[in-house]
Amino acid sequence: MEKFTLLQGIAAPLMLPNIDTDRIIRIERCAGVPRERQGEYLLETMRFNADGSEKPEFILNKPPYRGAKILLAAENFGCGSSRENAVWALMGWGLKCVIAPSFGDIFFGNCFQNGMLPIRLAAATVERLAAGAEADARDALLTVDLERQRIVTAKGEEIAFEVEALRRTMLQEGLDEIGITLRHETEIAAFQRSDRDARPWLYT
Repeated sequence: MEKFTLLQGIAAPLMLPNIDTDRIIRIERCAGVPRERQGEYLLETMRFNADGSEKPEFILNKPPYRGAKILLAAENFGCGSSRENAVWALMGWGLKCVIAPSFGDIFFGNCFQNGMLPIRLAAATVERLAAGAEADARDALLTVDLERQRIVTAKGEEIAFEVEALRRTMLQEGLDEIGITLRHETEIAAFQRSDRDARPWLYT
């Protein structure tokens, strides 16, 4: 995975509660579209009309939010089914961080497995950031500093957030759970050798 350290980019406000994984990417796209193209179908029913044309009023279809790297969302973002494709679609479109008051539990975990940073902030704080970003595109520029666990606004305000230590390390080093485990490959191999000597009947 790509390492996540410092992210600066436009934040797009999408302040609708309970956006589930089926809305993030439709189930038929999960089966029929390769991973590298799933970003094309992100929030498909919200971004496009039935004839395939863009809905000009939708936030991600407007400049400068079309190039957003950060999504400001309402509560329970990513609820619903456990499809990992929801994270793939968000990242395939170019988003690297989602800031919301709460997330679907499985979606939240899938973010870390794929190099995306989900940040939980108080609802009032997210709403304030979203209102500023929508009112003035200059206020939509945010800096997310994972090392310091701070969000810095365009006006210089710093907002603290917390990420569990192991998950922060995973993002900073670009490792999923398997990669984190393999950092201890030497110790694992040493244990297996000693355990084979102590309990050979387990290794027949």
